[in-house]
Amino acid sequence: MKKKGIALLTAMLALVLELLPYGAVCNFANPEGEPWRRTYSYFDPTPFGYANFGPLLTALLTCVLLLLLLVSVLTKKPMKTPIRSVSVISTLLSLAPLLLGVSFFSIVGALISFALLCTSFVLFVDRFHR
Repeated sequence: MKKKGIALLTAMLALVLELLPYGAVCNFANPEGEPWRRTYSYFDPTPFGYANFGPLLTALLTCVLLLLLLVSVLTKKPMKTPIRSVSVISTLLSLAPLLLGVSFFSIVGALISFALLCTSFVLFVDRFHR
């Protein structure tokens, strides 16, 4: 129960950071030289429309992860495999903007990835602790 509570808190932290308009990055061409860097919320469809799929998919999977954790805590059912799977997939997808280049990754995006990595770590600790 304590472990799920910590995982729930770190996943909620990731969700709060995803709601901020500083996580997802788009770089637009500028005729004067340096590209224009614009940041968006992970829930904003603009980066998704410009082929930066990671942020929106990460945000949706974070919501699914929170729902699974809440259901698991309230019903006291383990649901380890689905929770762990969604957690790992959302963590990996949070790093997807790096495939486009470091300029498509922000500090807030790194914090989101770190929060999701902490969530995954907490959920997998008992597997390696035995």
